[in-house]
Amino acid sequence: MFKVLTKLLLMGGLAVAAGAALGAETYPARPVRMVVAYPAGGTTDIAARVLAKALSEHMHGSFVVENRAGGGGVIGASLVANATPDGYTLLFGASPELSIAKSTKKDVAYDPEKSFAPIALVGQAPFVLVANKDFPPNNVRELIAYAKAHPGAVNFSSFGSGTSNHLTGELLNLDAGIKMTHVPYRGSAPSLTDLMGGQIQVTFDTITTVLPLIQSGKIKALAMATAQRSALLPDLPTIAESGVPGFSGGTWFGLVAPKGTPEAVVQALSNATTAALNDPAVKKDLENRGIVTDAQSPQYFAKYLASETAKWQRVANKIGLQPQ
Repeated sequence: MFKVLTKLLLMGGLAVAAGAALGAETYPARPVRMVVAYPAGGTTDIAARVLAKALSEHMHGSFVVENRAGGGGVIGASLVANATPDGYTLLFGASPELSIAKSTKKDVAYDPEKSFAPIALVGQAPFVLVANKDFPPNNVRELIAYAKAHPGAVNFSSFGSGTSNHLTGELLNLDAGIKMTHVPYRGSAPSLTDLMGGQIQVTFDTITTVLPLIQSGKIKALAMATAQRSALLPDLPTIAESGVPGFSGGTWFGLVAPKGTPEAVVQALSNATTAALNDPAVKKDLENRGIVTDAQSPQYFAKYLASETAKWQRVANKIGLQPQ
């Protein structure tokens, strides 16, 4: 009896393994929806569409972007967190819903670290620290000295309270030991209008948004907020190079699936994403849009997600930011 039971268990195990392998080999057998938690036309949506096209080619299937905007990314992320974990509903997520929402929003119906299976870190949308063209400091060291000499007199703007560039500004306050005053706006456009008008002295914004204003002399760039310099502004140093070691802030993108998605499917998607992002044409397409590719494994992405979530939670706690 024991031998028969053992044989049946072995046969069952082999069947499961064969099924998993077969699932990976035949995936995708039908269209895959890639949810973007923001409106069409934005940076996240554009990056997702570039990747969806590349994955369709690499995996010989159909990857279709579906925009589910609202709640600062939470609505789309919640939809995916509660979807059937079969690999046919994915989230092309960004840092607001995957690492910041837990610290800034009430009643988030998912846990970024427990509700998703990380597939791959995709890349970064670098933030640039920019200033009004007549603001005296011309670099980060001068900004820090000026802010210390004029506590509370330097205003920095954001897309809104609890957004990624708000917390990046607060992180600079904490790491540099300064006290700039936060002024929230409803988006990037009004923030930059007041920066150019002098009501705001500095702000963090995406490189694609501010590059034309920098090139036309309407604002000036002080530093990159990312760990590395940007190919679009190769002579501009990073904040980490400018006296604030280890500083990094900005928006990043990653591909995740609902928790419980078969490991074979997750790995197949990860392999295809890495191959797509290493394709010179895809890489160039994204970099021309200001997105720096950074293909990383599910294991790396899981650790990165945990570290980013902890970082922004620390900032929110330090400044007393209450979830809203």
